[in-house]
Amino acid sequence: MERSPVAFDQNFSGAAGDFAALLRHKGLLAPAAANPLPQAGTPEKTWQPTEATTILAFKFSGGVLVAGDRRATAGNTVVYDRADKVLEIDRHSIMAIAGVPATAWEMARVLEHSFQYFRRTQLQEMSVDGKVRALSKLLRDNFGFVMQGVGVVVPIFATYDSYPKPETRLYFYDAMGAQFEVTDYAATGSGSPAVRGILYYENNWGAKPLKELGEDESVSIALRALDTAAESDTSTGGVDRGGKIYPLIKIVSREGITTLPESKIAAVFKETVA
Repeated sequence: MERSPVAFDQNFSGAAGDFAALLRHKGLLAPAAANPLPQAGTPEKTWQPTEATTILAFKFSGGVLVAGDRRATAGNTVVYDRADKVLEIDRHSIMAIAGVPATAWEMARVLEHSFQYFRRTQLQEMSVDGKVRALSKLLRDNFGFVMQGVGVVVPIFATYDSYPKPETRLYFYDAMGAQFEVTDYAATGSGSPAVRGILYYENNWGAKPLKELGEDESVSIALRALDTAAESDTSTGGVDRGGKIYPLIKIVSREGITTLPESKIAAVFKETVA
């Protein structure tokens, strides 16, 4: 009788009872797509996507302060130390990014064009709820890349809402697009645990709650939070004292978006942090 091509092979050294391994041994099944325990001699994965962290935002007396460190990394390598993680979407909206910059910047461009198109075709601004859901949809559409580990983005969105009552609004998202509105502060990225701890302490046991702070006081807290996160998280740049590189800080208010000049941030850092 002719021997079956999948008959037992005395020379087969695979695990006992592993029929899939026997089929691969006979060339009747494609090699396994992934193996959680790499075999001896298997080259390790060397490419890693560029990622940007850490970002924070909180409400203060003058609106919403949004800050982000400047470091972008790929694994344990610093790719760039002047990355822009706080992006202006329209006159009253900011998207801060933590995750893969290439994906996040493309999302920001899509949002910007969507908001412009709506404003020019409908002759009015898109509602805040519409803006928030637009970003949520982009994140959901990107979830396929998230599952592959190459396109994770976890943003913060801050905006000013004039209807039904004038107020600043602040949201953070997860990688699947779920949005969460916060009343006081938000932080995402690899250094966010340390940042959230500092903001929680300042908001509850500091000299004043975050919402009652002035601009300089708020900048000081943001700098201290990012600088502290950088002490325990290598992906967070904090303040580069040697290179004189400071976090990027923007403020959303009724008047629009204000980008704080580096000279002012440096002065506040020197007076209250350093």
